[in-house]
Amino acid sequence: MHWPEALKPLAGAVFRRLWLVWLVANTVMWANDVAAGWVMTSLTTSPLLVALVQAASTLPVFLLGVPSGALADILDRRRWFAMTQLWVVAVGIALAVASYTETLDATWLLVLTFLHGVGLALRWPVFAAITPEIVSRGELPAALALNGISMNGSRIVGPILAGALIATLGPSAVFILNALLSLGATWAILRWRREVSIRALPAERFFGAIRVGLQFVRQSPPLQAAMWRAALFFLNAVPQLALLPLLARSLPGGDAATYTLLLALMGLGAIVGVLLLPRFRDTYSRDQLVIRASLLNAVAALMVAIAPNIWVAAPAMLIAGVGWIGAANTMTVAAQLGLPDWIRARGMAIFQMSMMGGSALGAAIWGNVAERTELHGTLIAAALMSMLTAILVARRFALNDHRPADLQPARDWHAPEADSSMDMSRGPVMVTIEYIVEPSKIDAFVALMVDSRRHRLRNGALSWELFRDSAEPERFVEWFLDESWVGHLRQHERLTEADLELRAKKYALHVGESPPRVLRMIAHPLEPQGKLPGDSTLYPASRIQGETR
Repeated sequence: MHWPEALKPLAGAVFRRLWLVWLVANTVMWANDVAAGWVMTSLTTSPLLVALVQAASTLPVFLLGVPSGALADILDRRRWFAMTQLWVVAVGIALAVASYTETLDATWLLVLTFLHGVGLALRWPVFAAITPEIVSRGELPAALALNGISMNGSRIVGPILAGALIATLGPSAVFILNALLSLGATWAILRWRREVSIRALPAERFFGAIRVGLQFVRQSPPLQAAMWRAALFFLNAVPQLALLPLLARSLPGGDAATYTLLLALMGLGAIVGVLLLPRFRDTYSRDQLVIRASLLNAVAALMVAIAPNIWVAAPAMLIAGVGWIGAANTMTVAAQLGLPDWIRARGMAIFQMSMMGGSALGAAIWGNVAERTELHGTLIAAALMSMLTAILVARRFALNDHRPADLQPARDWHAPEADSSMDMSRGPVMVTIEYIVEPSKIDAFVALMVDSRRHRLRNGALSWELFRDSAEPERFVEWFLDESWVGHLRQHERLTEADLELRAKKYALHVGESPPRVLRMIAHPLEPQGKLPGDSTLYPASRIQGETR
C-alpha cells in the first residue's frame, strides 16, 4: 500500500497502534473538558470561573512538566504511559460519582478538573519521547503532524460524544465513558512490547534528572526560542477556547449543541491544516509559517468575536483550527529536532510547560478581563494582541537562526577508564583539558569555548571555566566539574555527533607536540578512609591523552 507523505508513519504497526491510543486519550480529555466547561455554565454565570476550567485543565502541565519528564526519562516508558491512563480512570470515576450524586459544585469541579489535567501532565512527555523512538528522523515532522490530527480529531469526536451524552443522559455519562475509554487505552499500551535498550550505567536519580533537564534548556537557544514563541502564542490564543462556552450561549439560539459544533469545527480545521502542512513546509521557513499561521488564527478569532450568528462563527472556527495547528505543530517540530533522545521527555515536558503555562495564564488573565468588562470586547482585544505578538516575538526569538545540529548518538568515542575498585558514586570529578593555541587563533579558539561551555553544561556538568596561563599566554586549560564518576561517564554516554564535531574543531587549533592533555581527578575526603594505589588528596582516576574527550 502506498501511503501519502503526510500519512506515511501510519504504515508502521507500532506507531499506528500507539497513535490510536493517543486518539482515545485525547478524546477523553476533550470530552471531559467540554462536559466540565458546560457544567460550570450551569453552576455559575461568572466568566472568570468558566475560564478557570480551562486554566485548571492546563495548569498541571505547567506545574508538573519537569518532574513528569524526568520520570519518563528514568522509568520504563511503556509502564509509565499505562500508569498515567489509570490515573485518568480514577479521576473519571470520581467525577462521575460526584455528578451523579449532585454533589459537584464549582469548587469541586475545578479541583477534579485539575486532577484530570494531572493525567495530561504525566502522559504528554512520555508520549512525546516515544514518538521519535518508533519513527525515523525523516518521518518525524509527519508523525508529529499526525499526533496533531489525533489531538484535533479528538476535538471533533470528544465534543460530539460529550454533547450527545449531556443532552440525553447528563454529564455523569460523559465521565463514565471517559473512565472506560482510558481503561481500554491502558490495556492497549500494556500489549505493546517495547524494545528496551540495555543501560550500561544505573538510572539517573530523580532530582539529578530534574537539574540536568533544566540545565539543558538553559543551554539550548533553539529550544528556548520555541518555548517563548509557544508561550506567547497560547497566552493570547487560548481565550477563544476558554470563553467559548459563554460565547456559544451568547449567540442566537446558543446551547450545548452550538458549543459542541464550534469546538468540533475548530478540530476539523486543524485536521485540514495538518494535511496541508507538508506543502506549506516546502514553501515557507519555520518562522514564516508560524507568523502566517498565528495571524490566520488571530483573524479567525476576531471574526468569531464579532460574529452575529452561528453562520459566521462556524466557518471562522474552522479557519482558526487551521492557523492553530500550523503554529503549534511547527513550534513542536522545532523543539523536537533540538533534543537528543536521552533528554527528550524532559525537554518536551518543559516545552509543553511553556505552552500550557501560557494557556493557563492567558485563560486566567483574559477571563478576569471579561469578568470586569465585556465578553466580546475581551475576545477582540485578545485577537489584536495575538496579531501584535506574532510579529514582534518573531524578531526576538527566531526559529531559523539555529543550524540543526546532528544529535544522533556519537559512534566514535570511548569511555574513560578508572581503577576497578573505585566507588562509582564518588565525586565530584574535576576534568582539565590543556591546549596550546597560536596567538593569531586565540579569538577563534575562545569562540569555540563558548560553544564548549554550552555543550558541557547541557550534558550535565555542574560548572565550567576557561583559564589562561599567566606566564605562557598561549596555554589554556578548559575545566569542568561533574557530580560523580558515574555522572562523568554519563557525559560520555550522552555524546552526540555534534559534540564530536566540536571536539575536532577545538583540537584542530591545538598546536602542541601531542594531543591536548586530559586529566580526570576525583575529590578525596581529608579524613582517612582507606587508600587506593597512589592515593592523595586528589587522585587521577584516569590520565587519557587526546582521543577520549
